[in-house]
Formats: sequence, C-alpha cells, structure tokens
Amino acid sequence: MIDHRENEGEREIMTNAIEVSGVKKSYGPDFSLHDVNLNVESGKIFALLGPNGAGKTTLIKLMLSLMHTDAGSININGIPSTDSTSRNGVAFLPEKFSFFPFYTIRGVLEFFGTMKGLKGQDLKDQIDNALKELDITELQNRKLQSLSKGQVQRTGLASLLIGDNQLLILDEPFSGLDPIGMRELKDILRRQREMGKTIFLNSHILSEMELICDDVAILNKGEILFNGSVKSILEKGNSLEDFFYQLVSKK
Repeated sequence: MIDHRENEGEREIMTNAIEVSGVKKSYGPDFSLHDVNLNVESGKIFALLGPNGAGKTTLIKLMLSLMHTDAGSININGIPSTDSTSRNGVAFLPEKFSFFPFYTIRGVLEFFGTMKGLKGQDLKDQIDNALKELDITELQNRKLQSLSKGQVQRTGLASLLIGDNQLLILDEPFSGLDPIGMRELKDILRRQREMGKTIFLNSHILSEMELICDDVAILNKGEILFNGSVKSILEKGNSLEDFFYQLVSKK
C-alpha cells in the first residue's frame, strides 16, 4: 500500500474521526476486505475510491455496524463501532435514498429531526435551513412518490443537515443529480467542512473527488492500494483519474 502524507510537522496534528485497523470480512471462501487499515482525519473531506466489487459498501456497513468484521476493529470518534454510542452525531446517506412514498419532503425531514430529539422552533428552523440549502423549499409539500430521482436524492441530502451531525457518510451521493445539483452539493460539503465536520464519501466520479477532497484511499479487491492526500497525487503531475487507473490496472 502506498501511504503518502506530509510530515506531521508540516500539518496540524488532528484526531481521527474513523480508524480502521486490520479489518477482514469474507463471504464464503473469498475476502471482500483483507487486512484493511485506514484513518480518516476529523474536519476533512475524504473519499474511498474503487471499482465495482472492491468492497467499498461493505466497509461502510462495517463502520455503521450493519455487519460485523471477521477480524480487526473500527473506531468512530474513538469509540468502537460495535458500541451503539459510536453512531451519535453520525448521519448516513445510502446510494439509493428511499422512504415511505406518501411522505412529503417536510414530513421526511420532520421524521429524522424527531428521531434526533429535535422539536419546536429548533426543528422548524433546521428543516427550513436544510430545504433552502438543497433548493427544495418550493417542493416541501410534495410527496416523494411524485418526485424525480434527483429530487428524492436532494431530500436525502437535506436529511443529513438535520441534527448535530459531526460525521457525514455518503455512499455515491452524486447519483441522480444533474450538473447543477452536483455543483450545489460540492458547495454544501465544503461549507460543512468549514464548520469542522468530517465528510466520508464513496464515489466513482473521480473528477469531482479531485476537486473537493482533501484525502483519498483507493480500494481494490479488498485491499487498500493508496491512502494519502489528493495534493500528493497532483504534485506528481497526475490527475486523480489517471493515478487511479494506473494503480488499479496493475492489481
């Protein structure tokens, strides 16, 4: 594995929002993840990259304790992922966001806000802000069953902004968004980073990851091939896409 980062003396020492140590996960005789080690610094935008079947979604499920590791450990903000309190302050958006089709957009956000203990004016203010951020205020009383794929995706993204979430985990968040929606999402994620939040992305759109991410890891066939900064890749004259292709094609 390549691990290229600046010297600690050249950058602020930060705590890790996610620590993955020696994680293994198999389905029958084949490993989906094999001895994976990965650190995601707090306050960064991080992307996990890899071809289909690399094990990216499996790793996210393990982080959220939706599945259990065969070996190794995962800590979220210093707490073992097997401890339910590790998910306090964590918001997750799956690749295909879905909810009861008869709910309105505002109803969806009210549901998530209530689950996070919000109520009254605080709940209303956070919902209004999320609707505005995702540019869906005018659609707030529309039922999900009447929305386009992109509008449903925006609703899911809006749900991440409800509550005091310090770690946002997004699985293919650009799926279903048009170019305007993609641009707006990048701006939203940058603003969340400016607020000190950590963003963990899983995406195939390498050109967008190059523009927005601080650090990336490349996963292929269950193994981490690279874990480091986007800056270190670009300084060598590579685009992220070219670097990714060269690395994965050798495996």
